[in-house]
Amino acid sequence: MAATTSADSGPGGSASAAVAPSGRTASTGTGTPETPSKVGLSIADICAGMYAYSGILTALLERTRTGRGTRLEVSMLEALGEWMGYAEYFTRYGGTAPARTGASHATIAPYGPFPTRDGQSVILGLQNAHEWAAFCEIVLDRPRLADDPRFRGNADRVAHRAELDAVVRETTLALSAAELVARLDGARIAHAGQRTMQEFSAHEQLRARGRWASFGSPVGELLGLVPPVTVGGRTPARLRPVPALGEHTDAVLAWIGTSLEHAPEGGTS
Repeated sequence: MAATTSADSGPGGSASAAVAPSGRTASTGTGTPETPSKVGLSIADICAGMYAYSGILTALLERTRTGRGTRLEVSMLEALGEWMGYAEYFTRYGGTAPARTGASHATIAPYGPFPTRDGQSVILGLQNAHEWAAFCEIVLDRPRLADDPRFRGNADRVAHRAELDAVVRETTLALSAAELVARLDGARIAHAGQRTMQEFSAHEQLRARGRWASFGSPVGELLGLVPPVTVGGRTPARLRPVPALGEHTDAVLAWIGTSLEHAPEGGTS
């Protein structure tokens, strides 16, 4: 397994040197040219790790079939490039880059969080003409709006997003979150509540499906999520303890055939 470098790699192949060149930063933000933003987690590392994982599984399967091993390379830039495929095609063949739209969608409207009378926020999104008609009739209680020339097709709605969002907000601000959700359910429109990290941790689905498990660490017992893939007929994999600094040094050095005396300086823990 090997990392790769490129002409514009940063020091040590840092994640930031992959995220910015991939276009991810340029397409993320709140909607103004001055606010490109990084994603709020280590997206380049996770992305490359997932492709390394699938590559290793592919290599193991190939070895089972052919008896031959192989050498894998994963570039963070190229891994992110795969994830940025939609935006790249949109820009290359559409002539303009997707706009930064915060929690909204660059090419779909209405889409995103809308405030309610009781100070909450409900995220909703429409996908087709049928949903638009149902949204106007059941959620907005304005069936004639479906044929308004400004909003008739999705491209029209995106072009007049500010006007449309103002119309939608006028309705959502008159409703409680529960009332808005009831209307969205009646119209069969996808929606979700906006949760904080604390609310995510307390999510009823994670508790009902037994996704939390405890594991040891040098600072005591911690709680974490089990791997998200559930294999039929098996209980989720247990979470192994976090090792203490240097706990496995001797075992690792023995595995690679060296000793502590001959290990590179600074590479023993």
